[in-house]
Amino acid sequence: MRRAVIQNLRTLRRPSPRKALKQLRVGHVAFPRAIATRSTSTQSAPPSMRLSRRVSLPIALGVATAASYYAWQQSGAPFSTASVSPTVTGAAAASSTSYSTAATAPAPNHRAPVDGLGAGEVPEAVRKALIVDQGQLYTAQIPADQPISKETDHSGRKVLEMLTPAQADAKLRTNEESYLVGRGEGVVRYDVVQIPSNDPIEDDHIEKIVEIPSTIAAPAPGKTRSDWMFWGVFDGHAGWTTSAKLRQALVSYVARELNATYKSALHDPARTFPAGAAVDAAIKTAFLKLDHEITHDSVQKVLKSQSKAVAAEILAPALSGSCALLSFYESRSKELRVACTGDSRAVLGRRSATSGKWTATPLSVDQTGGTASEDARLRAEHPNEPYVTANGRILGGLEPSRAFGDAVYKWSKATQEQIKSAYFGRTPSKYLKTPPYVTAEPVVTTTTVEPARGDFVVMATDGLWEMLTNEEVVGLVGQWLDAQGSGSSNTTSGANTNNNNNSTAGWLKSWFRTQPPPSSPASLPIEHHHDQESPTGQRAPMRQQQWNLPSSPQASRFVTQDKNAATHLVRNALGGKDTDMLCSLLTLPSPFSRRYRDDLTVQVIFFGEGDGGEDGSGGGGGVELNREASATACANADAGGRGGEVKARL
Repeated sequence: MRRAVIQNLRTLRRPSPRKALKQLRVGHVAFPRAIATRSTSTQSAPPSMRLSRRVSLPIALGVATAASYYAWQQSGAPFSTASVSPTVTGAAAASSTSYSTAATAPAPNHRAPVDGLGAGEVPEAVRKALIVDQGQLYTAQIPADQPISKETDHSGRKVLEMLTPAQADAKLRTNEESYLVGRGEGVVRYDVVQIPSNDPIEDDHIEKIVEIPSTIAAPAPGKTRSDWMFWGVFDGHAGWTTSAKLRQALVSYVARELNATYKSALHDPARTFPAGAAVDAAIKTAFLKLDHEITHDSVQKVLKSQSKAVAAEILAPALSGSCALLSFYESRSKELRVACTGDSRAVLGRRSATSGKWTATPLSVDQTGGTASEDARLRAEHPNEPYVTANGRILGGLEPSRAFGDAVYKWSKATQEQIKSAYFGRTPSKYLKTPPYVTAEPVVTTTTVEPARGDFVVMATDGLWEMLTNEEVVGLVGQWLDAQGSGSSNTTSGANTNNNNNSTAGWLKSWFRTQPPPSSPASLPIEHHHDQESPTGQRAPMRQQQWNLPSSPQASRFVTQDKNAATHLVRNALGGKDTDMLCSLLTLPSPFSRRYRDDLTVQVIFFGEGDGGEDGSGGGGGVELNREASATACANADAGGRGGEVKARL
């Protein structure tokens, strides 16, 4: 705004060939002669010309400063007549064609304006407002530290003011959750956190544990049950509706297909459970069925209803889009399947029994138009279409090459024109020839988990991976585990830490009983660090490159102070020990914040040989909210301290 005012003033005086203009000092701030008092007797130009010049000045200043005036007015600051001076009255302007300005006193608690500023310049400590109102020109000072605010229709008052470290901590922990799993089926704990950048957040997530009856899958020897466990993160784009649909429906679709596959295996005497290829196929079928419902069945429903209101509701998940990363753990076989559609990522951390350090093993591949394997696949499926990928994006627009929704990359041109003419939509891309270009079919990987070695898996949307490498993420969780084992974590989440400390201590004792001593605190406990893009197609963190941050296993820029492992990762992704960077990134409002960080959703799943009862009750075969690492600590908890509602159960 300040630059705009200066530019307008400079523009107004450019046509004058006169020597340097005399300046009038207003509150020690130099303003151009254009708004100074001038005597009509010294003017050589005709009165009509003088009037037209003077009338244009307030108009130009008004246009240039209207935004500043209304932003200041909306801030709620009182309009002090003592600090606002009329410059020209309507009568005076018409009769004498003279101008005057009144000095404006500096606002309290601000440094005085600096002598010697150039014409039109305003000191940083004070914002000047030049206001035209009903033929009068006013000047006023706006306090430099007045928070920028806005009244909104739904969310109340919005204020932009730098967060303090305590406020940044509170914001980091607003959505953190942690659960202790006492079922003895290979999973002992999982932590979750979300940090929005979009408003509302376009990410979503799901965690489900399904106890499988023996009629579907026989339990392992010595067990009376087996579990299917699901964790999913969904990275939405162009809206939140597709990711919300996946949270509601994807696990149910996958469980239904797995149920049929496992039942079929019971009739085969040569097998005790399905072949791996059959399980992979069931997961892929579920993904494709749900996406077909979102993108194609919705069109038929809309055309049948002939209602724009119905169209807006039904087509929303089709017109927006979402990546999906779903992990499926089968407790009997100890196999973890990761199904990836898009560019979210899962990484396995496994500790060496000899060195005590961790290795990071990627369990998924980033699927974008810039991934070599995806680019080759698309060009093979769409020959003679040079723009099937352009600048690493599908048809030059969408970055993920696999996603749910994103119907404009899947509908035919005729369907898009029909939807547009009858309801709403946009003109199809000029490169659209042979859709679909985007698929929801996932790439599925299978890994045998070793709970006895304390394996863990980090699943996150790309908002985390654009900040940290795989090795840094695994090393940070290893660092966090060492701190938890030694009791050196110096901050809790602020939740009630007394109700289930025994449960947490039991998890730690069970988990650490087979672990080697902690590694050196001078570096992250990680092996095989890589700075460049891995041969698996995973991208290097672009934010590290933009901000010129060192990518190394050194722990100098990281901090350990959270009880929730997912929150620990997000804190270090957004600044770590650099508190100023952390507070700045969390202060930036949407949508401006998207230039610097994405929505963040992180899950950390810890595998282990924890004991669990066979009755399915909390603390003895159940799932219990870990209060010391959960900000949402159960408003409906019972007096015994257990979570009244556990979201991990179907």
